[in-house]
Amino acid sequence: MRAVNQPLRHAVLFAAQFFVVGVTLPFLPAVLAARGLTPTEVAAALATGSALRLVAGPLGGRLADALGGPRGLLAAGAAVAALAASGLLVASGFLLVLLSYAAMSIAMAPIVPLTDAAAVAASRREGFDYGRVRSAGSVSFILAALLAGQVVGAFGTQAATPMIVAGLLATSLAALALPAAPRHPAARRGGLAGFLAPLRIRGFPWLLLVSALVQGSHAFYYAFGTLHWRAAGLGDGLIGALWATGVIAEIALFFWGRGVATRLGPVGLSLVAAGAGVIRWGALALTTDPLLLFPLQVLHGATFGAQHLAAMMVLGRIVPPAQAATAQTLHAALGVGFATGALTFASGPLYASFGGGGYLAMALLCALAVPASLALGAALTR
Repeated sequence: MRAVNQPLRHAVLFAAQFFVVGVTLPFLPAVLAARGLTPTEVAAALATGSALRLVAGPLGGRLADALGGPRGLLAAGAAVAALAASGLLVASGFLLVLLSYAAMSIAMAPIVPLTDAAAVAASRREGFDYGRVRSAGSVSFILAALLAGQVVGAFGTQAATPMIVAGLLATSLAALALPAAPRHPAARRGGLAGFLAPLRIRGFPWLLLVSALVQGSHAFYYAFGTLHWRAAGLGDGLIGALWATGVIAEIALFFWGRGVATRLGPVGLSLVAAGAGVIRWGALALTTDPLLLFPLQVLHGATFGAQHLAAMMVLGRIVPPAQAATAQTLHAALGVGFATGALTFASGPLYASFGGGGYLAMALLCALAVPASLALGAALTR
């Protein structure tokens, strides 16, 4: 019974939090605008939230390690985020909306990496497939985005906010339902030394670099993929199908890719992700032919999914339990969040100057990830 409950409860937690992501990613800007914010104020609020998450995520990870585990902080953070999100139902004016969204961003920041930390640790103890459990989050993301589109279409933009609140409350309850993990000693180092302790682990800085290059290379696609395809004359229905193809490929790798991941190992997965990125972004710079775009979108399972699995494998192997939450949140902030944010900012001038040719810069990043992945492998074998 225990073997069944462990993966199921972690899967429910992933599904609950990615339900929130599936609603916020497409509809949060519209929710903020519906509270009276101008486009400039919406951009300022979103940028503020992103900046706060970069700091709050690792701080939350450090606190989770100090408490001896992530479960309590996960439940509390999701509950506080739900309370803050409910403020978006009544707040009006830039300052009050900004305060509500800032509080929501701070509370949500460590949730996904702490869930990863808990699931990776449990999968190593219990022997279940982390990727299969994580696929529940990707499935939930797609279903939430589709459902939110229907709800918003029927009841208006503000109907997305109760969905966000409900998803966060479900996340809090799912966190409380996690089985109690074996207690490990709380992290002893305080202050900045404890906060940065994972950076001294052999291989961890190389992992940050590889993830920054591979995951960051998605920034141009996330920011301008739809605009580029629309400019090429593709319809929104076709564009939606292309995005869905990428997520389905990601789900397929997570759900059925354990054998492949085991055979390749983390370095092999990173090399596959980097190589797929060179092919995917290089080709997207040259073509908008739907017959080629669909197979190229399948490579999302490699560019995103393979690198994510590689990172989880490395973190599970090299990070002591007392630093697991700090390491996960640092990786999420520095190896993914900061890199993606900075490259999103750089993608604006790239797209303005080169259009789809800006994908070539992303292909170059993935090419640079090949030697970085080999250096990661060398660090792991010392």
